Amino acid sequence: MSAAIDRTRTLRGAVCGAVAAAVWALQQPLDKVVFASRYDDVELLGKALTRGEGWYPVGLALHMQNGATFGAVYANLAPALPLPRVARGPTLALAEHVSLWPLGLVVDRFHPARKELPRFAGNRRAYAQAAWRHLLFGLVLGELERRVNAGPEPAPPQPEPDFSSNGHGSLDHAVTVSEPGD
Repeated sequence: MSAAIDRTRTLRGAVCGAVAAAVWALQQPLDKVVFASRYDDVELLGKALTRGEGWYPVGLALHMQNGATFGAVYANLAPALPLPRVARGPTLALAEHVSLWPLGLVVDRFHPARKELPRFAGNRRAYAQAAWRHLLFGLVLGELERRVNAGPEPAPPQPEPDFSSNGHGSLDHAVTVSEPGD
């Protein structure tokens, strides 16, 4: 892997990450029903900055910004990962989930809207819900980034024929006769 960062690859990865975060946010109402949990990432982020009715657009913008940041880093890191392409996005997203989940204790204690949010400590439903969201995000990010940053597929090597189309062989294989003394 090169130490230089490809700005085009990074920008494309950021766009893919923002799109993947939007997919995450759009499906949250459904997973809140499926997991019987009211945990909402957009609410968590939005209500950290504003307490009024405008928390949703603020939270969505922050959520998509976080996705863009993750996507930009992912686009540069993924090609070096010794994993199948389909596993790279989900693996990194779930690794983020597992590593950052303990910060829920900080949210439980210090978030400005902590009394309006579900508790994170010991909340298995919210943990599973977050794992699902990270898996979905990783799948969407990985596939989008793979497609937009794909290089041209190399052409398969073509064997050189040992014969010519007239059936007499290749001129490269012709035997030359030299006269003695040449």
